[in-house]
Amino acid sequence: MTNWHALSQQFPADRFSLTEADRQLHAQDQSSHAAHLPDAVVWPVTTAEVSAILRWASDQRVPVVGWGAGSSLEGNPIPVQGGLVVDFGRMNGMTAVYDQDFQVVVQPGILYKDMNKSLAQYGLFFAPDPGANASIGGMIANNAAGSRTVKYGATRDNVLALEVVLASGEIIRTGSRSVKQSAGYDLTHLFTGSEGTLGLITEATLKLAPLPQHFSAVVAAFPSTKHAAEAVFGIMGSGLGPAALELLDETSIGVLCSDGDFDFAIAPNLFMEFHGASEASLGEELLLVEEICRDCGAIRYQTGLGVESRNKLWEARHRLFEVFIRRFPGHAWLLTDVAVPISQYPVLVAYTSEQIERLGLACGIIGHAGDGNMHTAAFFPREDTTGWQRGQELNDLVVAKAIALGGTCTGEHGVGIGKQKYMVQEHGEAAVQLMRQIKATFDPLNILNPGKVV
Repeated sequence: MTNWHALSQQFPADRFSLTEADRQLHAQDQSSHAAHLPDAVVWPVTTAEVSAILRWASDQRVPVVGWGAGSSLEGNPIPVQGGLVVDFGRMNGMTAVYDQDFQVVVQPGILYKDMNKSLAQYGLFFAPDPGANASIGGMIANNAAGSRTVKYGATRDNVLALEVVLASGEIIRTGSRSVKQSAGYDLTHLFTGSEGTLGLITEATLKLAPLPQHFSAVVAAFPSTKHAAEAVFGIMGSGLGPAALELLDETSIGVLCSDGDFDFAIAPNLFMEFHGASEASLGEELLLVEEICRDCGAIRYQTGLGVESRNKLWEARHRLFEVFIRRFPGHAWLLTDVAVPISQYPVLVAYTSEQIERLGLACGIIGHAGDGNMHTAAFFPREDTTGWQRGQELNDLVVAKAIALGGTCTGEHGVGIGKQKYMVQEHGEAAVQLMRQIKATFDPLNILNPGKVV
């Protein structure tokens, strides 16, 4: 029988809980996967406390799941085997800022948007943008990406070093503050994207970027998603460097416009942002962007949007999923999160559009198009088993198509619960077996987020 009393004695009453209310708050993320109650929740404030927690958990054979903001979309932190949730919300500080090196050292519970507000005083920001105000620890655990990945890379590309507590309670450090690193196995990037199955991150050194001085937002509407996807390929194939390049199909734009004061053409749209070293260089780039969009059949083109309009544009994009949920109250949903080489993006989008129409789903296509990442969001009444089956069929078909095109089943949401069934299809049995061996090496008792990834 689990000795919860022994663990609780190590923490003040407000940092350890067995109450159902606290357990309910840590039973489900923002996905539609079923909730699972943990047995207890603890809020550490130091790495030493995390180490003590894991030593106790190893001794008691208790499952342990790390928790950031709960904003993930694939069930990644859901405690499917109960056990203990370690909530990092109180480990939320910035340890050091090295502004001349474009680096910051942070604790895992710091929230993305809050951190960037603090970094703005240095003229810097952490570029990966998941949309939600996710925790940095969660972003690293899931290798989160988003709208700016096309220019700045995903979270993995912006992590230099980590402090990690292993399942045994041992504390290790990986990487360094040097941008170039070739010493030994790349443990930093092994932990990044491992979804808390190999260790719990307690500190991270991140690479930052300077805030852009010259930028312009662009919105272009097209007669079909096929035309919009072709424009994406044209822009990327021309060597242009958008900071963000998002595709929203007609359904998504319609839902968005029904919820706010937006003047988008009810048609497939590309939302874009470009950064330039000067107004002149930015202007030249935007002329070429317009030419490509016009050649691909753009029916509306707006550029030179000011700061207020630009902020409103990205606010609209980031709240789209929330708007979908409000549009379909009480509905269940299924999300896809595939990515393909940019040359295959038009093929993927056209195929997905055909399957949505064939299956008769209430479904939008949304994509971080500049890096070949595409999402669909299919909604149906919770009691509609046929709708659920059609949503699953769409998911299976889109994943199979993406993999056949040289892509992946998940570009940024992670494996979590819903993508495990595709791992062998994408990687092959031998590679997945090697992943299982790595997991067993780091976590021989299988207490770290069991039931996830492999």
